[in-house]
Amino acid sequence: MELGFGAYTSAQAEAWDALIAESTAGTILQTRRFLSYHGNRFADASLCFWDGPKLIGVLPAARDPLDANSVISHPGVTFGGLLHRGRLRGTDMLAAMQIAVAHYAAEGYLTFRYKAVPRIYHRAPAEDDLYALFRLGARRYRCDLSTAIDLSHRLEISSRRKRALNKALDSGLTLSEDACHAPALWAVLETNLAKKHEATPVHTVAEITLLHSLFPDGIRFVTAHLANKVAAGVVLFLNETTVHAQYIASSDIGHEANALDFIFDRAIRMAKDSNRRYFNFGISCEEEGHILNDGLCRFKAEFGGAGIVHEFYEVRSL
Repeated sequence: MELGFGAYTSAQAEAWDALIAESTAGTILQTRRFLSYHGNRFADASLCFWDGPKLIGVLPAARDPLDANSVISHPGVTFGGLLHRGRLRGTDMLAAMQIAVAHYAAEGYLTFRYKAVPRIYHRAPAEDDLYALFRLGARRYRCDLSTAIDLSHRLEISSRRKRALNKALDSGLTLSEDACHAPALWAVLETNLAKKHEATPVHTVAEITLLHSLFPDGIRFVTAHLANKVAAGVVLFLNETTVHAQYIASSDIGHEANALDFIFDRAIRMAKDSNRRYFNFGISCEEEGHILNDGLCRFKAEFGGAGIVHEFYEVRSL
C-alpha cells in the first residue's frame, strides 16, 4: 500500500463523511456534519490517510482545550478513533498510527490521546488500532464502564424492573417522540444536574436541537408525559449497530410513576425492531473512571444489560 497522509481540510468533508458511513467502526459522532456544530470551539488537528488518490482512513482530532501540549481524538465527542473501510489492518494500521504520532510530534505536541471506539459500535472486528497503540508504548489512562443490552441475548430482567414497568403502565403515562418536547425535557435535566451534581448538560437545548436538525433520523427524543407535562425523557443516538441512550432524566413525579421504565421499555423494543445489535445505557463513572456509581450501574443492569468499557490511551513525550 502507498500510504500517504495530510491534514484535514473542509474540501474533504463530503469524502470524509462517505468513509464514515462505510467504515468498520464509525458513527455519526465522527462525521464532519456532527463535528461542525462545534464551530471554532476546537483547534482542529484531524488527519486523512490515502492510498494514492483514494481516501482510506480518517482520524478526527483537535488540540486539547485544557492543555495546548496535547492532541485528542477527539475532545468534542465521546470517542474518536482512526476510522477506515477495512483497509487499515495489521501492519498498515501500525504504519498509520506511527505516521499520526510522528506528525503530532513534529507539530510540537507532547501527548497524543486516543478515545477508542467501543466494540459494540463496530460493524466488523476493528481493533487493529489497539494493537498499534500497544506497539507504540501507549498507556491506558482512563477506562469507563458502560452498560449495554445484547438484543439477541438479553440477560434476565430483574423482578424490580418488571414491577416498575407494570406500575408505569397503570399510571396514565403517555409517550411521545416529538422533538418539540426537547425544551421541557432540558428543564427537567438541568434541574436534576444542578440539584445532584451542581452541573449543567454538556449540550445546551439549542445545541441538541441543532444536532437533531442535522441528523433527524439519527437522534430521537423519547418523553413520558403525565398531566400534560414532561415527567421524564431520554435522547437516543441511533447508530448502525447500537442505539445509545443519553441525557436520561426524570422529575419527582416521573420517579413516582416509574416513567423511565416506561420509556426504556419502548426504546429497547424500538432498537430490537430496527435490527440493531445493542442498546447502550451509557457510562456510570465519574472522575475519569476512578469512581463507579454503583446504584446507577445496577439500575441499568436490571434491564438485562452488562458491562462494556470505553478505553482511553495516550502516547506521551512525543
